[in-house]
Amino acid sequence: MSLSKLFLACGITLGAMTTCLAPVSHAAEAKAEAGAQKTSAKAKKAPGKKAAAAPVAVAPEDAEEAAEPGVEGSTVVDFDCELGNKITIYQNASDEHHIALRWKKRLHRLTRVGTTTGANRFENKLFGLIWIGIPAKGMLLDSKQNRQLANECRNAEQMKPAAAATPATQG
Repeated sequence: MSLSKLFLACGITLGAMTTCLAPVSHAAEAKAEAGAQKTSAKAKKAPGKKAAAAPVAVAPEDAEEAAEPGVEGSTVVDFDCELGNKITIYQNASDEHHIALRWKKRLHRLTRVGTTTGANRFENKLFGLIWIGIPAKGMLLDSKQNRQLANECRNAEQMKPAAAATPATQG
């Protein structure tokens, strides 16, 4: 008997909540429709004019990362990666704190980040790119989507077999 009273109380409470919430949702829908009608009326008043795109605000510290870097006078190193991916690194001898990295037809400026392992790590926080270079290979990571973009990236020097890089020690 107490179980049926519980179900009855829950049903009444649910019905009351539905009744209370229904006018709010209808009011919100009506307000949204009125806003859409005003927008369409404004669009009809000014035919032939396109809406201007809102400028994207870039923080001053991010402006340097957003701008495409100049690569004049830089040392160019091409990397061949697994799955046919290609990366080009541009490094200026006078600036050891930055590199330019070409990935998918776009040039990105990356800034050196210190490591305890001795690996070369460069980041562009605006685009979420991380380049990690070790003597054997390099890899490109996407920190925003937490995934690898390119791995097993090797330049011409790293492609040489290890035996050819060191002279034979046999006598």
